[in-house]
Amino acid sequence: MLEVLIFMFQNYFGTQPIMNHAAVEEDHLAQELSQAGFDHHDIVGAFDWYKQLRHLISHSYHEYQSSPMSIRIYTEKERERIDAESFRFIGFLERANVILPNERDLIIDRAMALKQQDITIEEIRWITMMVLWDENRKKDYLFVEDAVFNPKGLTLQ
Repeated sequence: MLEVLIFMFQNYFGTQPIMNHAAVEEDHLAQELSQAGFDHHDIVGAFDWYKQLRHLISHSYHEYQSSPMSIRIYTEKERERIDAESFRFIGFLERANVILPNERDLIIDRAMALKQQDITIEEIRWITMMVLWDENRKKDYLFVEDAVFNPKGLTLQ
């Protein structure tokens, strides 16, 4: 399913904010994705995942309250599925003020919504890019994009 999301992100949403794509004809897009070789079940799952992302961003997501003294304790299921490198990456982004606590939780939520059992740094980086792009945060998006495509990894300069 993540492969479908990445394909959609790169080919349909890469030039403008995803939120502007509400009018994209879902059936037409599903047909194009099917012609590109993606499984129907994965396409439907990707659409559902993306719709939930949009819903979370446009609704209760903005009402999130947190204190600077708050500490996020990850659940046992989150720790089982998401690798340690991903948690370090998320923590780094939060400490660098690239993402806010509510965005961290949105990234974790969308990662846990993936069908696969093990979630690696690669999946977390892509999800982070999708969340930041959907939020119209170009500067932060570019920072994370560099982390995804830079073979040397993420650095502050």
